[in-house]
Amino acid sequence: MVDEVPGLQNGAHVLRLSGPVILTTLAEFQLKVLADHSHNLILDFTDVPYVDSAGIGILVRVYLRHQRDECGLSLVGVNSRVRAALEIAHIDRFFRFFDNLEVAQANHIPS
Repeated sequence: MVDEVPGLQNGAHVLRLSGPVILTTLAEFQLKVLADHSHNLILDFTDVPYVDSAGIGILVRVYLRHQRDECGLSLVGVNSRVRAALEIAHIDRFFRFFDNLEVAQANHIPS
């Protein structure tokens, strides 16, 4: 499930994910995240227990879409299992990681 977090500061757009980001759950995530055209996208992974290769693939696509943005793409609340999957795939360096949403918002420049 993917929910938009309303009323954020600094022009940041937050999508809060819940559940595993895997092939069978990817459709909603893919639709919402690829439809996002903000320059400050934050993905909240606090409630994501793991990702599979399909989930990693969509994260690469999202990164490519946001790589030229001033703030790019940030991930919040990534657990050790998800972080390890991103490291194994050698894509962890594509993202800015924050422990929580408040810290991520504070590090985004107003658009």
